[in-house]
Amino acid sequence: MTERNSDGPTGEDFDAPIVTCERCDREWDLAEEFADLGVGNHAVEQFALDHRRHTGHFPDEIATWRAVCRHCPEETERLASDAATRWAETHARHTRHAVEIRHARSDETTLVEADDAE
Repeated sequence: MTERNSDGPTGEDFDAPIVTCERCDREWDLAEEFADLGVGNHAVEQFALDHRRHTGHFPDEIATWRAVCRHCPEETERLASDAATRWAETHARHTRHAVEIRHARSDETTLVEADDAE
């Protein structure tokens, strides 16, 4: 993801991110998303989620946190660590199952157990 100077939602100059996807062989300037969404710092996240919803994969340089239950087929993939942790803690609390959390760019894992989630 690169950035370039563009008019921002408030008319000020800002660095609008450029999101790329090698699998799609495309790139997108997110200046319009920043202006339309009016949420600035969530525009890249929303674009990445929309891209995955429509293509089945995330754009380049987007890494996700995965929470996978060790006892049942439930799992989730989130862009923010706190969202993955919240899902893991909720699942563990309700099911008493252990959930493993792993970031896409790291081999490190965190285990959330039912006792940790209370």
